[in-house]
Amino acid sequence: MKKIDRFNKKALLFFVVVLILAINFVAGCGSTSQAPQTPPATAQQQPVELTISAAVSLKDALTEIQNKYQAKNPNVKLVYNLGASGSLQKQIEQGAPADIFISAAPKQMDELEAKNLINKATRKNLVENKLVVVVPKESKIEITNFADLAKDSVQKLALGETATVPAGQYAQEALNKLGAWDKVKDKVVFAKDVRTVLAYAETGNVDAGIVYKTDALSSEKVKITATAPEGSHKPVVYPAALLAATKQPKAAEEFLAYLYSSESKAVFEKYGFAMGK
Repeated sequence: MKKIDRFNKKALLFFVVVLILAINFVAGCGSTSQAPQTPPATAQQQPVELTISAAVSLKDALTEIQNKYQAKNPNVKLVYNLGASGSLQKQIEQGAPADIFISAAPKQMDELEAKNLINKATRKNLVENKLVVVVPKESKIEITNFADLAKDSVQKLALGETATVPAGQYAQEALNKLGAWDKVKDKVVFAKDVRTVLAYAETGNVDAGIVYKTDALSSEKVKITATAPEGSHKPVVYPAALLAATKQPKAAEEFLAYLYSSESKAVFEKYGFAMGK
């Protein structure tokens, strides 16, 4: 009898162990089958940060576009690095992190392309602008064309640095073409970017300044007195492209595409830009 009892106890213990192992196995299989359902949702929520190096003259339009885009794409954070196109070009050449570059002239983009620093296939002209003369709102100086900047009544004329600021380069080109550069060069006050030129005119630190039409329209402290004649300088176009070193190519490409959308077009035109051809 004792042998039978020991046998029954061993059999019962074996049965219990097998039952426990079976339960654990079934539970394990159930959790494994559910696991793949969660990662995709988590992956989609990973935040993406894009750095856009762009000409400072685009500031107002890009700020509004930023708000609209981030409202629709809460997982994307847009960070703008705004400045003179030539300065931004140098930063990119020196390895500054950026995903998209928007220049105020083809020259800076051409030089980056020659060094294989942009994705050439994504390059396209984004918007266009015009060059104008502005004076302080209360100014009585009569300037109806660029040649009038040579008048004695204009003692200080603000321009962007011609080495790095496309607006300054366009202005010098136009003044040269119209035969006025030699007459005004000694009274030129150079500024680090086109928004600084605008500030000089707003505060009356200069008698006149040459800026983009969009900059002038953004201020209530200046008035436009003249527009550069057609053909007096190269067309003011703003090319945009992905940088070759972007670490977020998909997100960057999606935002770049949005810049050409009808929604962005409405914003650019609101601030005085024309869409690129």
